[in-house]
Amino acid sequence: MNKTKVTLVKGAQDMQLPSMNIEGVNAFLKDMASSGDPDAPITCGLFRMEKGGSLDYTYAYDETKIILAGEMTLAEEGGEAFHASAGDVLFFKAGAKVTFSSASSGLAFYCGQRAEGEL
Repeated sequence: MNKTKVTLVKGAQDMQLPSMNIEGVNAFLKDMASSGDPDAPITCGLFRMEKGGSLDYTYAYDETKIILAGEMTLAEEGGEAFHASAGDVLFFKAGAKVTFSSASSGLAFYCGQRAEGEL
């Protein structure tokens, strides 16, 4: 029986992330750890956005992103546009409708109040 309560993902920032498989959009995402708690789920991982088509996403949950490298532009539907770069932190409330894009490439760590694999 495994009693470990800590997960280590070595070299995560350099991992090859799977595509989100959205035609014309260079977006990549991988859940890396999850609480597994059905009543209060929390999942974290990495998201990369590369130059190309933009990604429209509606959040069904609260999430925080920290830009680790590069840059991303985020435009909230009916609201502000933000240019985020390494070291910036973003918070998305459930219901936020956001368009992600990048003039080059950006990598972010995310932590969201959702179950693993639930997008």
